[in-house]
This record gives sequence, structure tokens and C-alpha cells, in this order.
Amino acid sequence: MKKQSNKSVRLAAILVSVVVGMVGLSYASVPLYDLFCRVTGYGGTTQQAEIAPDVILDREMTIEFDANTSREMPWDFKPVEHKMTMKVGETGLAFYEAYNPTDRKIKGTATFNVTPQKVGQYFTKIDCFCFTEQVLQPGERVDMPVTFFVDPEIDNDPNAREVKVITLSYTFFVSEDDDGTEVSAKAEKKSVDVN
Repeated sequence: MKKQSNKSVRLAAILVSVVVGMVGLSYASVPLYDLFCRVTGYGGTTQQAEIAPDVILDREMTIEFDANTSREMPWDFKPVEHKMTMKVGETGLAFYEAYNPTDRKIKGTATFNVTPQKVGQYFTKIDCFCFTEQVLQPGERVDMPVTFFVDPEIDNDPNAREVKVITLSYTFFVSEDDDGTEVSAKAEKKSVDVN
């Protein structure tokens, strides 16, 4: 009987350990997935660098710019230029325009990705408005820059040889206000098509 009781205690301890381990993994999965995406470019996640490469290839790439806002974000948000053609390794500078048509201050945060997703590991940003929270006062209009390049290593990837167009896409979301309350407004999702 005592032997049966020891087995039950051991089984209960194993099951509790498995549950605790699963809960721990669920909390760790988001940062681990984020790290995986940043390292590999998976899901169109772009890379970040301090300086541009010193190699510029003859290969040209067209970069298209896309802008979106979440349903709650009332800003007008669009790329200033819809596309540009540049050489791989060359530093590009593009601007997105944001306008707050409301009568109150609104904070926003942008998420981003590139398509096709397989080139995310080669699209590198040097500076971007998406790295910090943006604040627009009532009626304020701003041009927000993004400095970037396409890494010359793309030329060594046989799966990316046919890529001639990369689309950089941003979506702005409303951030929480200083007091922790979310600033919101009724607005439909707005999108600017890249033509």
C-alpha cells in the first residue's frame, strides 16, 4: 500500500512539473519568437544596423511603401513617395506623413514588416520612426523618416534571386496615454494602396 502511495506522489509531482513547465514556456514563447524573427527575418521582420554597408551592387531593387492604421487610430497616415528604385547596398531615405485631424493629443506606435517575407533578413533599417512612440498634437502634421538599405548578402541567396520588388509596410496603433488610459476614437481602418 505504501508502494502505491509513493507512485501516486511521484506521478503527481511529475504532472505538476509538466504543468509548471508548460506555463513557463508559454510566457517565454513570445520573447523567444521575437528573437527568432529578428535573427532570421522570419515573417518579414526587418533587421537593424548602425551604418550602411560599404558595398553597393549593380543589382537594382524597387522598394514600395505601404501605410495603414488600426481601426481605433484616427490619424491620416501615408507614404510621401509610393516607391523608389535603388541599388542593393545603397542607403535609402523615405518619408511617411502622419496627420492628427482630431482636437486632442494622440500617441501612436507603428509595427512594420516587409514582403516578400523571405527577404526580411536582408532589409535593414538604420533609423526609423517605428523605434519610438510618436506623439501628434491636435491638427499637427509631420513627416517621419526611415533610413534603410537592402543588404548585399541578398545576392548570395538563391531563394531571393528573383526578387525585384520589396514592400515596406507600417501600421500605426493608438498608444496608452500618460495616465495609462488608452486614447481612442471611432475611425475605420484606412489604407493607402501602393500603385
